[in-house]
Amino acid sequence: MSTQDATSPVPAEPAEQDAYRLRAEDVREAPTTFVGRLRYLGPGIVLTAAVVGSGELIVTTSLGAQAGFALLWMVIVGATVKVWVQMELARWAILNGKTALAGYSTVPPRIGRMGWINWLWIGLDFAKTFQRGGVIGGTAAACSILWPIMGDPLSGSSLTMWTVIITVVTVALLRSSKYSVVERITTCSVAIFTLCTITIVVLLPWTPFAYSAGDLGTGLSFMIPAGTVGLAVAMFGSTGVGADDMTNYTYWCLEKGYARWTGPDDGSEARAKRAEGWLKVMRLDVFVSWLICTVSTLAFYLMGASVLHPQNLVPEGNDIITTLSRIYTDILGPWAEYLFLFGAIAVLFSTNVTSCAAVPRLWTNTLGLLGVLDWHDPKARARGIRIFTYCLPVLWAAMFLFVQSPLVMFQIGAIATGIFLLAVLFAVWRLRSTEVEDRFKENPLLTLALVLASIGITVLGIYTILEVFGFSIQG
Repeated sequence: MSTQDATSPVPAEPAEQDAYRLRAEDVREAPTTFVGRLRYLGPGIVLTAAVVGSGELIVTTSLGAQAGFALLWMVIVGATVKVWVQMELARWAILNGKTALAGYSTVPPRIGRMGWINWLWIGLDFAKTFQRGGVIGGTAAACSILWPIMGDPLSGSSLTMWTVIITVVTVALLRSSKYSVVERITTCSVAIFTLCTITIVVLLPWTPFAYSAGDLGTGLSFMIPAGTVGLAVAMFGSTGVGADDMTNYTYWCLEKGYARWTGPDDGSEARAKRAEGWLKVMRLDVFVSWLICTVSTLAFYLMGASVLHPQNLVPEGNDIITTLSRIYTDILGPWAEYLFLFGAIAVLFSTNVTSCAAVPRLWTNTLGLLGVLDWHDPKARARGIRIFTYCLPVLWAAMFLFVQSPLVMFQIGAIATGIFLLAVLFAVWRLRSTEVEDRFKENPLLTLALVLASIGITVLGIYTILEVFGFSIQG
């Protein structure tokens, strides 16, 4: 089989191919040029839609509004340190053709049919129900402000109607459970809103809300001001790549085809070289995703710190969308509220779509690990994913209608994600030591980056746990 060059089109995938089954007849040589690798990116873009949505738009901007520039360093750390763990977990998944949850189930001690990390994930996912409800609620609030259906824009009746509409549309779009549908939706929405946001940040120095080099220097002082610990912890858990995002990413890598094109491990040199080629594609995919996420996170934080903080405007409750729109209207004028609302709807809805696509896969995989269904049977797997696709968004929507506070819901899910990150880090090191050949671990720079990232995650993770349970370590 010849190597895919930079100019040849990406072949269409036959519908009958199973992304979770490795067969010799499905192997494909990896592209050898930079442009050729770009043609096979995709999983990182889907991941970016999940990351840029609720975390950056709401939690990070709210943190900037409350803390000013003081926590700018946390944005950079949170967006950077976790990608190395993500990359390590994805490498294991591609080499073994297995999902993250399957890997977690092998990490002792086991409790019943699964590992302790799988049970921790179940607890995390129940907490994340609040966050996903917040995404639906934020989308509904933006839609209701733009076009109230019944009563005032943020009245209960209008929010309820929009919540129902968004839930129905999401389920309708994803009923086929196809990865390609998710990739197309998320790519367009993230590109539009990220471009708008970066444009605003570039214009800020020429407005009354200009920021200076001194402001940026203050933000790199590695201090956490009093009263901002809760939001700082939430931001670390929800901005950048979270533990749940790392887990989801393995499913997108498999469904894109990286593992299937690598093929089963037959011990041959050809397979090893093919694996190295597709791992290079994955690393580029991770880098592009990280770059977009980091730039977007910095942009959202700077807008909150520059525009909202000086005016003492901190997003709260269902007024969060209205408050965030002040970033645009205070700079560009009242007409910019419509620009913001369209963008907010696009990015929040894409996050909702990503969650609705990923979580049913994880719950179906969990049922497979428990022996309730056969995950390796494509029909049984598709049926399980479809059932969860119909049911879970309804549950998330109900959670929003019950709580009615998107920011609080985001923080609950984000803190749970930060705690779960320590467990994922432990799993990654065990899987690396037991199921990854030495030849794929020879790059000293990647190893050093993983070690430094692990130290940073461990320190911040312990700090998170202590703060959550009331053990303050501040002097």
